[in-house]
Amino acid sequence: MTTRWVAGFRSAVISPDESVRFNEPRGFHDQTVRQVLHMAGGGERVRVRLSNRYGRSPLTVGVARLAERGIADQIVTETDVVLRFDGSRRVTVPPGGEVVSDPVELAVRAGDDLVLSLHLPEETGLATFSHMPVETAHVADGDQTGAANLVGAEEVEGRFFVTGVDVLAPEGAGVAVAFGDSWFEGVGSTVGANRRSVDWLNRRLRRGWVVNQGIAGNRLLTDGVGEHALARFERDVLSVPGVTQVLAHFGINDLGLPGMLGLPPATADDLVAGFTELAHRAHEAGLVIHAATIGPFAGAIYPGHNTPEGLAARREVNEWIRGGSVFDAVFDVARAVEDPARPDYLRPEFDSGDGMHLNDAGARAMAECVDLDVLRL
Repeated sequence: MTTRWVAGFRSAVISPDESVRFNEPRGFHDQTVRQVLHMAGGGERVRVRLSNRYGRSPLTVGVARLAERGIADQIVTETDVVLRFDGSRRVTVPPGGEVVSDPVELAVRAGDDLVLSLHLPEETGLATFSHMPVETAHVADGDQTGAANLVGAEEVEGRFFVTGVDVLAPEGAGVAVAFGDSWFEGVGSTVGANRRSVDWLNRRLRRGWVVNQGIAGNRLLTDGVGEHALARFERDVLSVPGVTQVLAHFGINDLGLPGMLGLPPATADDLVAGFTELAHRAHEAGLVIHAATIGPFAGAIYPGHNTPEGLAARREVNEWIRGGSVFDAVFDVARAVEDPARPDYLRPEFDSGDGMHLNDAGARAMAECVDLDVLRL
């Protein structure tokens, strides 16, 4: 059987120096960081990607180990393997750098949870991290990477230094990238339960899968929380091995986030131009691109977020998305989750409590509005 390396898990990262962020960065020193990686797809071998993209200091990994997950921070010890980097257990990643581990024999399936344990013996400085991944990491003193469960571990909601897992999968395994904001990253869904919209979508698929490159607070047009979509498209979509399709969800933060900062929202014309450029880049690379309409946010509790100008632009852009021919397909998230009596607001049963983010049921409704016949995975 012919096989190839494709993305089985992805996690987009941001800089700890971002001026706007909603989850605090941190560093580590002589500590073990144990993290759960929920696999979108599987294969017979794996390799792990670590990043010091935004670090100001070298990142030294004394030991990195990978295993199947047991309960909470426990690992299934008989599956535990040491990762090597060009044959060495220890690796130092320079500021701005990334490394990929040597492949290891560890068969995984879609939906499996792997546990990555990193011993960080030297001061890391503030970590390159995923903004709001809706997952718990465990941090303990010293090198406990091989322990079945960590002693004296601190629970931290976050993900650090890891950007992906590649899997050696059968030729023809299809991979799509969910490229967007918090509605993909999963804010509002239950922490650690894998009920993000992308997780619900993957449960509907049979042959391929979708890897998650959402960043909470990310914008289509302007840097703010992470580099804006057009700036990170090559790295977070085009460089993903095996990608054939992209699902895009942007706009809420272009329209709402500026109000929190005392700035005017993006205009409808600005967003139309940005979406058109995004579609052009995808097609130029030979990718199929599916676009989501912009979800409702009139009930957002965040100061300045739900301005009349921003809400009017949302409605205008959504009509353009629905009626245009720029994208290969549209999944109408707005219609799926809006309150029919007040379309600028979320349905109460889908509201996580802040008027803007989806709870587990809302994330499932978002996933179910994707037409699988069109997605073809």
